[in-house]
Amino acid sequence: MSSVPTITLSSGVEIPQLGFGVFLVPPGETEASVRTALQTGYRHIDTARIYENEGEVGAAIATSGVAREDLFVATKLWNSDQGRDSALKAFDASLDRLGLDHVDLYLIHWPAPGGDRYVDSWRALQEIRESGRARAVGVSNFQVAHLQRLVDETGVTPDINQIELHPNLPQAELRAFHAEHGIATEAWSPLARGGLLGDPAVAKLAAKHGRTPAQVILRWHLQIGNVVIPKSVTPSRIAENFDVFGFELDADDLAVIDSLDDGGRIGPDPDRMNAGV
Repeated sequence: MSSVPTITLSSGVEIPQLGFGVFLVPPGETEASVRTALQTGYRHIDTARIYENEGEVGAAIATSGVAREDLFVATKLWNSDQGRDSALKAFDASLDRLGLDHVDLYLIHWPAPGGDRYVDSWRALQEIRESGRARAVGVSNFQVAHLQRLVDETGVTPDINQIELHPNLPQAELRAFHAEHGIATEAWSPLARGGLLGDPAVAKLAAKHGRTPAQVILRWHLQIGNVVIPKSVTPSRIAENFDVFGFELDADDLAVIDSLDDGGRIGPDPDRMNAGV
């Protein structure tokens, strides 16, 4: 892979702890951004069917010169494709767009409880993993009740749950449930979509370490054990977000960042998010 540390999922698959996300990266800019990320050293790329840029991710991978076995590629099942048969077809379509014969991680994007198909979708993901076309499977934006239902009804625990997580929303309850059940925690919107970069407390820590606010927050994620997938289309920021392994936050620094918890959610409430159902 690369110099990025890995986390071993419950299935035994290793995931690079720092990845590159392409949410809200326009299709016309995705290929160049992913190529820059791969040149920088990222080896974990996270996309989704609903992002409408899987094809560009695949094109960047195909022309990167990086061996497939050195990459970790993740994509996601959209709400309208939930249900066993629909999920299997949607997965095939994602593979085709990516131009790959397998992905390293496939996730249910949202529980979409209004459709009540996430348990059937989860069973489909088990079939996909057993076929060898996804090395690991998990979920995204699932709450404790959703996770518990999957375990109770199928006996299979997700490898990972990708959730909105940043210092304003550290998700202590979910992280505790994950730790208890061997579920890795992955953070989307790790910088609160830039909303934390002007915070005075973060700026003070950045000055202390001679780093940028973004680097300090990403370092916090890594030190508390999260997998993290920052995104950018700016080459300098792509490089900046990767340069987070040459310093360490001390206990006082971590406490300062922990104090920023105000429960502020940027994205939808997973209990009410039913788009596409």
